[in-house]
Amino acid sequence: MVRVNRDIEPRLLRAFTAVADELHFTRAAARLYVAQQALSRDIRRLERELGAELFVRTTRQVALTAAGERLLPYARRVLQAQDELAAAFSGAEHRPLLVDVGAPVSTGSQVLTEARHRVGPETELVARFHSGLAGAAAELLAGRLDVSFGRAHGLDPAVLARLEHRLIRYERIAVVLREDHPLAGLEEIPLAALAGETLYAAAGNPTTTEWTDLAAQLFAGRGIAMAEPFPEIEGDEEFIRVVTKRRWSVLASEVFIHLPGTVLRPLTDPVPLSPVSLLWRRDLHHPGLDALHTAARALATTSDWLARPPGAWLPRPEAGGIRDLRMAE
Repeated sequence: MVRVNRDIEPRLLRAFTAVADELHFTRAAARLYVAQQALSRDIRRLERELGAELFVRTTRQVALTAAGERLLPYARRVLQAQDELAAAFSGAEHRPLLVDVGAPVSTGSQVLTEARHRVGPETELVARFHSGLAGAAAELLAGRLDVSFGRAHGLDPAVLARLEHRLIRYERIAVVLREDHPLAGLEEIPLAALAGETLYAAAGNPTTTEWTDLAAQLFAGRGIAMAEPFPEIEGDEEFIRVVTKRRWSVLASEVFIHLPGTVLRPLTDPVPLSPVSLLWRRDLHHPGLDALHTAARALATTSDWLARPPGAWLPRPEAGGIRDLRMAE
């Protein structure tokens, strides 16, 4: 029987979890800002100390062994405890909190603005602008972001399991139409009226897969087509340029940037909703996070953010019911 070293260095466990997450040594090394050779060396050392092979490596893929699968939850708990210990004595609560709000016009931006009114001058909340939650979630797990907003259940379940999240709003889904579109004169657009239309819903953008998934569910069986995949569009100005040039109709939220020459119309019959959650890293303790929670609760109450009209449409699995701010009180 192998005697396991009881003083395993957390650095080795951090290397192991990075490879387990990425299943790719080069990406894991980049995530940890170390050379791939150093990462491989740490993994081999950990395997020697545990007396077990943790990964099966081939020229094409990396996979966890049974021993690696067994180690992973223990490694995560050890590293979380270490992070909490470090935060408790490092003054981490005084560092700036990095908050991804998606876009200057968004639910996240409204929550951030409200939260800034609720903190003292010593607490800094810094905005970041990622184009989608799938991309932001990767930044959260890598420690390069602290908080984000979006449709939590549109993420990979393995990713979501490593984050905390809470529903804060149901955004009504809308469509952006050219001013000369035959439907542009309506105040609301019945979903059935979009049959035969092709709508842009960020297909092909790996950072917004949660939105493309919602669109695919909404379009299914309604005769609505999704625009073909297009490279990721960065920045409002470039988005406006591309949409204008291609004369796209765009599936959007009721909280959306203004595109010149277009109108934003909410959808109806049924009323489709996009659930927006606040997401944060599990090991995060910061007064700015507390202020974001308080701000989201206040806005949800005063603006009726969590109201659902009768017969509203929700994407799966949210249609089965999800935990929101009111349930968490």
